[in-house]
Amino acid sequence: MPHKITQAKLTCNQGTKPSDLKVTSQNFATIDSKAIATEKDKKANENIMPFGQCKLKPSSSGYLPCVPVPVIWQETAKLDEINGYKILLDTSTCQCSVGGKISVEDKGYSEKHEIE
Repeated sequence: MPHKITQAKLTCNQGTKPSDLKVTSQNFATIDSKAIATEKDKKANENIMPFGQCKLKPSSSGYLPCVPVPVIWQETAKLDEINGYKILLDTSTCQCSVGGKISVEDKGYSEKHEIE
């Protein structure tokens, strides 16, 4: 069963290191005192930080730095919304317009703190 996410750990299949999701879309619905993420949390360098270097940007000295360009979150909650935005799940993914696919590595809280 998919779980809601908070300040999750994210990965990109074209990045060289994980990144963190910072929730800024709301601050009142929480799990373990951490705000629950919504589909609005997709701004580069505000919600989604760079993933190290981008494997789709090779250069003579390796890869160029990642500059994420998130498009839209997919596989969000079907019914659950906060402020009109669908809630993100640990199965949610976000396509980057550079070509990578962002996914959730860790939902950001332990199972014992989840609320329904």
